[in-house]
Amino acid sequence: MAERARTPGAGIRGADGRLATRTGWLDSRHSFSFGRHHDPANTHFGVLLVSNDDRVRAGTGFESHPHRDMEIVTWVLHGELEHADSEGNRGLIYPGLAQRMTAGTGIWHSERNPSPVEDVHFIQMWVVPDAEGVGPGYQQLDINAELAKGGLVPVASGRGHDAAIAIRQRHAVLWAARLGPGERVALPDAPFVHLFVAGGTARLGTEAGGGGGSAGPDQLVEGDAARLSGAGGPTVTAGPEGAELLVWEMDATLRVA
Repeated sequence: MAERARTPGAGIRGADGRLATRTGWLDSRHSFSFGRHHDPANTHFGVLLVSNDDRVRAGTGFESHPHRDMEIVTWVLHGELEHADSEGNRGLIYPGLAQRMTAGTGIWHSERNPSPVEDVHFIQMWVVPDAEGVGPGYQQLDINAELAKGGLVPVASGRGHDAAIAIRQRHAVLWAARLGPGERVALPDAPFVHLFVAGGTARLGTEAGGGGGSAGPDQLVEGDAARLSGAGGPTVTAGPEGAELLVWEMDATLRVA
C-alpha cells in the first residue's frame, strides 16, 4: 500500500489502496495489517492498530469470537449493529452511539446485523491499552446531541473528557465531526493524528489558517485517511455535500522491535 507523502510527516492513504476481506456477508476494508493481510511497513500509526471499514449484510454478522488486551471502539455510520458478550453485556449500536469494549484478560463477543433488509456500515478501531491484564468491560454512550452542536466532539478518551466513553489509553482521544457543506475544523496539534473520512468529501490543508506547517490542500473522499506526524493542526474543510470525520489524536506510538 503506497503512501502519498506531501510533506515530511504527512501522508494520504487512498480508499482504493486499502486491503480488503470479502465474503458472502462481509465487505471489510483495512487501513492497517489485519488477519491474513500483513504488511510489515503498515502495522499501526501511533497507538492505533486497527481501523476497519465494515459492511455487514442484513441478518448476518460475526459469531462469538475472543479478544484480549485491546480497547475496541465501534462507530456505526448506517444501520444498526447488535453486540453481545460473555460478560453479559448487550447493546444495539446506531449512528451517534459510541461503543467501547475493553477486552482485558479475555472476552468473547458477537456482532450481528439484526435487520432483515438493511446492511450495516460501521468503523471499528482498536488501540492498545495502557496496561495488560485488566478486567474486561463495556460502555456505550449516545453523543448525537453533542455532534449536533458542530465541531470536533470527543468520542472515546483516555484523558477524562466529559460526554465521551472512556478508554484505557491515556495517550489517545478519538474525535468525531459531522460537518455541513463548507464547514471547517482545525485538527488537534499532536505528534500523531489519524484522520479518516467516514462520509462525504473534505479538503485537508493549512493554507486557510488553523495551525502551522506548510502542506497544501489535499482532496479527500469517503474512505480516505491522512496520517499526520507533527503537522501543526491543519484545517479540514467539508465538501459541498458535507463530511463525517473520525480523528485519532495521539501523543505516543508503539515501539517496533
